[in-house]
Amino acid sequence: MVGCHDATVAKWRKRFIDSGLIGLSDEYRPGRPRTVTDNKVEETIVATLDQNPPDAASHWSTRTMAATAGLSQSTISRMWRTFGLKPHRVDSFKLSTDPHFVDKVHDIVGLYLNPPERAIVICVDEKPGIQALNRTQLAFPMLPGSPTTRTHDYTRNGTIDLFAALNVGTGEVIVQTEKRHRAKEFKKFLNQLADELPDDVDIHVILDNASTHKTEAIKKWLQKHPRWEFHFTPTSSSWLNLVERWFSELTTKKLQRSTHNNINQLINDIIIWADTWNENPRPYIWHKTANEILQSLGRLLNRFKDSGH
Repeated sequence: MVGCHDATVAKWRKRFIDSGLIGLSDEYRPGRPRTVTDNKVEETIVATLDQNPPDAASHWSTRTMAATAGLSQSTISRMWRTFGLKPHRVDSFKLSTDPHFVDKVHDIVGLYLNPPERAIVICVDEKPGIQALNRTQLAFPMLPGSPTTRTHDYTRNGTIDLFAALNVGTGEVIVQTEKRHRAKEFKKFLNQLADELPDDVDIHVILDNASTHKTEAIKKWLQKHPRWEFHFTPTSSSWLNLVERWFSELTTKKLQRSTHNNINQLINDIIIWADTWNENPRPYIWHKTANEILQSLGRLLNRFKDSGH
């Protein structure tokens, strides 16, 4: 029934008959006694969290902490892994100072989690200054035991600006490349979107607070297109715009390792990549509610308060 050998079952039955439940406990096993006391562990962890690294260094390493604490490097490494400490890593953040931050978070997250009926939600943004780069020498292809190798320097062959709109519901994207990203080019992109999107539904556009999105020309365009409504993300909150996820994939999966002798090659590669994406679009699913986001922000602010900032 339990999948054990007869001898194993017989051994544990006998131990139970002889000693009861105590007999089922694992017996003492001799081994090397501990050499690092709990007080020493606490002292080392506190020193790590105190963030006062040794002279001439910006952070603790396992070697410098081992020398200071009088322990081995492997012991320090095990301690840090146990307590989840990584002094060499630094995460970045930026808090929004937008006075309407809370209202905007509720507005945009509401569009993601509960979009209006008979409406399309799209995320729009620009990726400016995409460079057509080529390496100064030929690369060596990947071989068994050796990765692709290329020169660290490159030649610049021009730049373009990319406009993109991500359909939140379907994951499809509409792109347009331009030499610049002024209000004039943004209005041209809006006209392209108006031509390609259905004309019998409302269009909700999530975008950032760039000045090109708020000019008089754009306001007049909105007046002529009453079905369209802009929803601006809070300042310093590009993470709320899902098209940034698509830009990230475009960069890591295409642009980082591509070479282009001119901007026409670059434009052609981006359009082909977008067309390939649209053959099997994958919508990004938003999970966190607005209240969960605000609670996470509250915990971060409490950390600042507790640290005296």
